[in-house]
Amino acid sequence: MSLAVQIRQHGGPEELHLVDVPVGEPGPGEVRIRHHAIGLNFIDVYHRTGLYPLGMPATIGMEGAGVIEAVGEGVTHLQVGDRAAYASNPPGAYSEARVMPAKCVCKLPDAISFETGAAMMLKGLTAQYLLKKTLPVEGLQPGDHVLFHAAAGGVGLIATQWAKALGLQLIATAGSDAKCQLALANGAAHAINYQQEDFAARVKEITGGKGVKVVYDSVGKDTWDKSLECLRPFGLMASFGNASGPVPPFAPGSLGAKGSLYVTRQTLFTHIATRESTQAMADDLFAVVASGQVKIHIDQRYPLAEVQQAHRDLEARKTTGSTILTLS
Repeated sequence: MSLAVQIRQHGGPEELHLVDVPVGEPGPGEVRIRHHAIGLNFIDVYHRTGLYPLGMPATIGMEGAGVIEAVGEGVTHLQVGDRAAYASNPPGAYSEARVMPAKCVCKLPDAISFETGAAMMLKGLTAQYLLKKTLPVEGLQPGDHVLFHAAAGGVGLIATQWAKALGLQLIATAGSDAKCQLALANGAAHAINYQQEDFAARVKEITGGKGVKVVYDSVGKDTWDKSLECLRPFGLMASFGNASGPVPPFAPGSLGAKGSLYVTRQTLFTHIATRESTQAMADDLFAVVASGQVKIHIDQRYPLAEVQQAHRDLEARKTTGSTILTLS
């Protein structure tokens, strides 16, 4: 048996219940992992509320780190006793132990702690595919401006540091002066408090009226229209989240009028659909973290039993950097 956080119906944080669940043995292509730390992400909120519906009852959570306890038939890249970390479907990370598909579980380098592993996999792999794979048609070169919303969050602080390492001029947005300072301290070239400034006007000012080649946006509804105004001709609007709610329908013709713009909606799980792609992306992430160019900021820790409060704080934008759930 394992303690796990389940929801019996979609709703608010009060729907998160700590229960005992059976774990069982891994089948072909599966492993059993005992968690040492669990990552908290906005996708967990989407699963809880039903924006991304799940069958009930459901254990949520997409990210964790721990030790492999058992290995199913056909799994060759992991062994019992290995330190491991993952970002993976199906949900189920909010637990002491779980059986799960092995293909997205990666050996965790000894130099990276369990807490760091749990805090960095989903967010770090997201930053990796955004900066390395989700590129404007004209590409990105050192010195180019990019706009990154929610830059003081978990994905944002990783992406901000990584963008600096790539030579990019990252323009950060955040909802307070303190969060803007945090983004600047982590490599942002500029930071805009969107609560006090018109970020589209400020982006045009920073770029000498040209706009940016790409906007990376996990906020959604509240930032969509003005983000399109920030793009230069042939620019890319890269949506990867809905923190303020889903983007409403829009007329594709408007993209032509604004400069023949491109729009894409990305999700990590397309990028890590195979064992090979998952490992290649993880190796890139592990290398940039081990080099010190990207530091993982764990700014909040909650015991698993306090998961309701963790969700309340995340939704209220009270968190910065990464958040983990801990197991005693």
